[in-house]
Amino acid sequence: MIATKLAFSSLRRRPTGFVASFVAMFFGATILMTFASLLDTRATADPETAKTLLIMASVVGGWGLVIVLSATLSTLSLLIRQRAPEMALLKSAGATPSQIGRMIVGEATVVAVLAAATAVVPSVFAGRWLVMLLGDTGRIPAGLEARFGAIAVSMGTGITLLAALVAATVSARQAARRGAMEAVREAGIDTRPTSRLRMIGATIALAAGLGCGVLTMTVFTGTEPALMAIGGQGAILAAIGFALLSPALLGPIAAVLAAPLRRAGVSGHLTAAHLRVRGRQLAGVLVPIILFTGIATGTLYMQAIENSVGTAPATIANSIETLNYVVVGMIALFAAVMLVNTVVAALIGRRREFGQQRLIGSTPSQVLRLVGTEGTVLVAVGVLFGSLSAVVTVVPYSVARTGSPVPDETIGVYLAVVGIAVVLTLGSHVGAAAKAMRTPAIQAGTSG
Repeated sequence: MIATKLAFSSLRRRPTGFVASFVAMFFGATILMTFASLLDTRATADPETAKTLLIMASVVGGWGLVIVLSATLSTLSLLIRQRAPEMALLKSAGATPSQIGRMIVGEATVVAVLAAATAVVPSVFAGRWLVMLLGDTGRIPAGLEARFGAIAVSMGTGITLLAALVAATVSARQAARRGAMEAVREAGIDTRPTSRLRMIGATIALAAGLGCGVLTMTVFTGTEPALMAIGGQGAILAAIGFALLSPALLGPIAAVLAAPLRRAGVSGHLTAAHLRVRGRQLAGVLVPIILFTGIATGTLYMQAIENSVGTAPATIANSIETLNYVVVGMIALFAAVMLVNTVVAALIGRRREFGQQRLIGSTPSQVLRLVGTEGTVLVAVGVLFGSLSAVVTVVPYSVARTGSPVPDETIGVYLAVVGIAVVLTLGSHVGAAAKAMRTPAIQAGTSG
C-alpha cells in the first residue's frame, strides 16, 4: 500500500519523468501492435500470403522487442539516476529497499498500461497503412482487408508491460542497493563501474554480431536465401553490444579528449569534467545514436549491394527489399524518437545545474555552448561506434556478394544517416537546454 502511494505521488510530482517514460513505451507499443496486427490479418489470407505476413511480423516484431527493451531500460535507468536525492530521502525517512523497488515497478506498470492503451488507436491506422503498402507494392494481394484484433492488442500490451517490468526491476535493484549517502553523492557524480551483468550482455551481443559477420564471409557462397538474414543481424547485434557498453566507453574516451577539450575554453573544460564524472548519465544519449547509425547504415548498404547484384527472382527480391526498408524505417523512427526523448529528459533534469551556473555568472549563451559541446562529443562517439557496428554487416556482405570488402555504392547514404543523427542530437540538446533555462535562475538553482 505504501509503495503504491509513493508511486502515484512520484508520478504527480515528476511529470517530466512520466512523460519521458510514457513516450518511450507508447512508440514501442505502437510499433509492436502495428506489426502484430499482421498476424490478425493473416487469419483470412491464403497460405502464401499468410506465410509472408508471418515472416514480416516475426522478423520486425522480434527485433522491435529487443530494441524496445533496450530503449526502455535506458530511459528508466536515466530517470531513476536523476532521482537519487529522492531515493536517499526516502531511505532516510525509513523506506525499505523492497518498498522503493515496488514503487519503481509500480510506476513503470502504470505508465506501461497507459501507454499501451493509448497506442491502440494509432496502431489500428498504422496497421491498415502497412497492409495497404504491402498490397500496393505487390508483396501481398491488393485489397486484402487489414484486421486488428486480440493478437495485436495482447502482444503489444504484453510485450510493452514485460519490457517495462524487466527494465524497472533492473533499475530498482540498482537503486535499492545504494545507501542514502551514496545515492546523494551519485546524483552529481557517478563513477561506479559498469555492472557485470551489463558487461556480459554486451560481450555476448558483440560476439554474436561478429559471429554473424564471420559466417557471412566464410560459410556462405553468396547465393543462399539465409545470407541476408544472417548478415543483417550482425549490425543489429553489434549495435546493441556497443550500446550496452556505452557507460564503460565514455570513461576512456573522456581521458583521451580531456586535453583537446580543455583547449576549447570553458565549455570544453566543463564537458571534459562531465564526461568523467557523469559518464553513466550521458551514456544514455549514446544508445539511440548507436542503434540508429549502426542499424540504418548496415541495412541500407546491404540492400544497396543486393540491388546491384540482383540475382534473386524479382518477386523474392522485391519482398526482401520491402522488408528491409520497413525494418530500417521502424528502427529509424523509434531511435529518432528515443534520441530526442532521452536528451530532453536528461537536460530538463539538469535545470538546477543550469540555474546554479547562471547564478555564479555564466550567461545563457555560455550554458548553451556547454550543452552544444557535450552534444557534439556524444554524437561523434555515437556515430563512431554505430559505424563500427555497420561494418560488421557491410564488409562481410560485400565480400560474400561481390568479392570486395568495400562496396561500390555511393557514400551519400552514410552521410545522410550521419547527418540525421547530428541534426537530431544537436537540435534536441540545444532546444531542451533553451527550454530548461526559461525557468528563472534563482528558482531553478534552488529547486530540488
